[in-house]
Amino acid sequence: MKSAKITLKDILDLKNKRKITMLTAYDFPTASLVDKAGIDMILVGDSLANVVLGLDSTTKVGMTEMLHHAKAVTRAVEHALVVGDMPYDSYQVNPEECVKNAGRFIAEANCDAVKLEWFDRCLEVTEKIISAGIPVMGHIGLTPQTADKIGGFKVQGKDAETAQKLIDQAVNLQKLGCFSIVLECVPDKIAAVITRKLKIPTIGIGAGLDCDGQVLVIHDLLGLFERFKPKFVKQYINLSPLIFKAIEEYKNEVTALKFPAPEHTFGIKEEELKKLK
Repeated sequence: MKSAKITLKDILDLKNKRKITMLTAYDFPTASLVDKAGIDMILVGDSLANVVLGLDSTTKVGMTEMLHHAKAVTRAVEHALVVGDMPYDSYQVNPEECVKNAGRFIAEANCDAVKLEWFDRCLEVTEKIISAGIPVMGHIGLTPQTADKIGGFKVQGKDAETAQKLIDQAVNLQKLGCFSIVLECVPDKIAAVITRKLKIPTIGIGAGLDCDGQVLVIHDLLGLFERFKPKFVKQYINLSPLIFKAIEEYKNEVTALKFPAPEHTFGIKEEELKKLK
């Protein structure tokens, strides 16, 4: 029997019951596998910029690319809740466009919710989007879109002052109606404090075991992104050398006239061949 589509209520109800699982996906075949594995939520992340498009910053990906890939993901998904990651220019560069852009993830790409990273006007933008009836997942701690403003790609909340800011951010996002919050690169004890304080689920990435759920970039999990590997990543398999070996074997067989073999070839009857002029 097929399991039903996961709803926002399902995600909220999982808090204090079991851990929530979340992974990124950017295309139809990957999203299909993630969905079949029973992952609760799929994030069409702006990490698309790095791991798929080869860009050096998530700020360089826009709505055109994000919607294109979100559509591919939602075509594949039957069960998981799909969250579209709003790109930098869709709400930070021009906050006045935030509701329109968030709505496109829902109306055009069939996502179930959007995710926003914390920035100076985050509460204002979040309130606008939620007031428009669009579910929002928050994101605090290390926020890659504004890493240059928070000291780079570093753990956030390592002293009492900055930790308190994270706690306050999480509480305020919950008050506005976020259904969950990503905690990225936050000390485990601070993540635990936030998790206990909130009624909504926390999703950790480099934030320890006490979060209500975990998220990873699928390319990191599979060993398909080799530029760098964050400390918080566990590589469950390294597919890169396996894929390279297969490609190399294909190249060698083609040049050695071993592929295509007869079993990969279509024939024509001799009498039909003889009719040709």
